[in-house]
Order: sequence, then structure tokens, then C-alpha cells
Amino acid sequence: MSPSNELNTVLDMIRKRAAEVRKTTDDERLSYERIMANLSIDDDITTSRVGANGVPAEWISAPESAPDRVILYLHGGGYVIGSVRTHRALTAHLARAARSRILAIDYRLAPEFPFPAPVEDAVSSYQWLLAQGISPTKIVIAGDSSGGGLVVATLVALKNVGEPMPGAGVCISPWVDMEATGGSYTSNAEVDPSGSRPRILQLAEIYLDGKNPRAPLASPIHADLAGLPPLLIQVGGIEVLLDDSNMLKAAAEASNVPIEMETWDHMPHVWHHYAPILPEAREAIRKIGEFVLTRT
Repeated sequence: MSPSNELNTVLDMIRKRAAEVRKTTDDERLSYERIMANLSIDDDITTSRVGANGVPAEWISAPESAPDRVILYLHGGGYVIGSVRTHRALTAHLARAARSRILAIDYRLAPEFPFPAPVEDAVSSYQWLLAQGISPTKIVIAGDSSGGGLVVATLVALKNVGEPMPGAGVCISPWVDMEATGGSYTSNAEVDPSGSRPRILQLAEIYLDGKNPRAPLASPIHADLAGLPPLLIQVGGIEVLLDDSNMLKAAAEASNVPIEMETWDHMPHVWHHYAPILPEAREAIRKIGEFVLTRT
């Protein structure tokens, strides 16, 4: 299928941000916040701040959201940038498509709080949901990019401490290999408008702060995935991170974890961000909604 006309607009937006000169981490964070703030959400979407075991978080709901179905959402940004605000357009569309409330969390970021702080915050937030009386079978953990890798790491960490598994996990363009070994870093280097192996390795160095890049909760392709709930991966065909998804799928299959993977031709990294303007983003989120509804 040919890509939509709107895709060129989105690719231009991504290239423009990638070309900006940002000297500090604060510059990176402010730039991301400013650009993502331009993506609108519908008037009937409601948001409210909450603390989830001390982790700052936000509830996002649509009129269709069932009160007992929850998606714990873990934003992307290389564990260095991003927030519930940068991902509000995405989570607002997801709340409607999945007929779920979204609990999006502002987990701690590197370099101030390196690995494993984000994993600890995601686990604490999930435990908070259980303490609110939400059944684990009605929870899905979802995230994009670093947040997609954090989904898998959180599931492994929850298994390790004996918590009940949620109904499913959703990984959008996941980053699951801190060593950036995938061949797509080379094969897609000329077509990915935002990602590169040097940038990924730079983010990994900041996040790991000297720790082992093969630590299972940092690079979950090296974790024991046995016993995890069903997973859905969506990844763009032009991403340098494409092979991270392929490696995650292979690791899950080797551990007999039910997994579905969709590779979307022509799509860039986390194209779901652009749901207000991009038809392919809305369709991808619609399919995530179907996956969530069949497993909760």
C-alpha cells in the first residue's frame, strides 16, 4: 500500500527537529516538549495528575474508556527526555481505541537517575494499580522506543519479584539492545530521518552510567522471557531500530511467549506520535486497541 500524502509532512517535521542544535540535556527536553505540544488532542479527552507510589503520573481518559481497563504507558525518549506531556496525543488516541484509561508515568530520567531507576518506577506504578483494586488481567503495559524496551524489562522485573502478570504488553518501535548490534543500523541508516547508531550508543552510555549493557533489565533481549504475557510489537520499516524488534521477537519465541509483530512499510520511528495528522498512525493505534481489547 502506498503511504499517505501526510507522511511527507511528518517526515519533514522529524528532519527539522533532528537538525536542531541542542547543546545540553535541558535543551533536548525543552525542544521535545515544544514540538510535541503542537499535536492537539480532542476536547473530550480528560487528564488528571496523580501519584502512583510516589511516581508522578497522569490519567488520560476518553468517553469510551472503561474504568476497570488500564494501560500503564511508558513514554519513550532514550531514558533521557520525554514525559507524559510529549506523548499526550498518542495516549489520548490510545485511550479511545482501546476503550481504556491510560496511566502514563513520568519515570525518573538519566543522567540524573540512570539505570535501573526507570524500571523501579514502572514496577512501583504497576504495584500501585494493583493496590487500587485493578485486576492484573485488565492491565496492559505499553510503551514506545526506550519505553517499549522498558515494557519488557518491567515485565521481567515483575516476574522476578513474584507479581502477577498483566494481560499483555505492547512495544512500539522498542529499543531493547544497549549495544546497538542490529544490522538495520546500517541498512536503514540512509532512510531513517532521526535515528543513528552513534546517537543510540550515546544514549545507552548516559542511561547505563557504567553498568553492563547486557544487563537483562537494560537490554531485555538478554533476559529470561519465559512466563511473560502475550506481546504485540509494531515497528516502522525505515527505522534503524528495526532489528531490535526482530531480535525481541526471536527471544520471545525462543521462550514460548505468544508474540505478534507488525512491520509497517515506509513508517519512521514511533509514527504513532502523529495520530492527529497521519492516517497510518491512527490505523496502527486502532490495531493496538483491538489487541488490548482481546486480551483484557
